[in-house]
Amino acid sequence: MAASSASRELFSEGVRVVLHTWPVLQIAVDNGFGGVHSQQKADWMVDVVQQYFHNNADLQQYEVEDFIAELMDQEFDTVVDDGSLPQVSMSLLQMFSQWQQGALQQLQHSINALTQNKSQRAKVVAQAPKSDKESDEETQMECEVSGPSASRTQSPPPPSQDEEDGWTVVRKKK
Repeated sequence: MAASSASRELFSEGVRVVLHTWPVLQIAVDNGFGGVHSQQKADWMVDVVQQYFHNNADLQQYEVEDFIAELMDQEFDTVVDDGSLPQVSMSLLQMFSQWQQGALQQLQHSINALTQNKSQRAKVVAQAPKSDKESDEETQMECEVSGPSASRTQSPPPPSQDEEDGWTVVRKKK
C-alpha cells in the first residue's frame, strides 16, 4: 500500500473533488441544509470519508453508499434517493484502489477529469442567479400592479367603449 504523505494527500484531493462535484452535496451546501456551517460540514465530510477508507479494509460499494447516506442524513438532513450514491461510491472506490496500487498518475488523471467537469458546471450555475433575480423583479412588479394599494392610486378607468371587434368591455363599479 502506498503510504507516503504526498500520495495520501492525492487521495484526499480525490475524495474532495468527488464529493464537491456531487450535485446532491452541492445543493445541500448551497441551500444551507446543514445549517450555517454547511460548507465546513462538507469539508469535514471529506476528511471523514477519507479516514473511513483508511480504517476499513476491503470495502464494498454498498458499505460506502450506506456510510455516505448516513452522513448526508445526519449532517444535512438529506435523504439521497436520486440514484447518485452508487456513482459516488464507485468513484471513491476506484480512486482508493488506484491509490492502493500506487497508480498515482492514473489517480491524478481522474481528479483532473472531475475538476474540468466541475469548472464547466460552475459556468452554467453562475448564470442562474441572474435569471432568478430577474424573475424576482418580475414577480415584485406583478405584485405592485395587482396589489390593492396600486388600484387606489390609479385614476378611474375610462367609460366603457366598443372594441374593434364589436365587444363591449364591462367594468365593475366601485
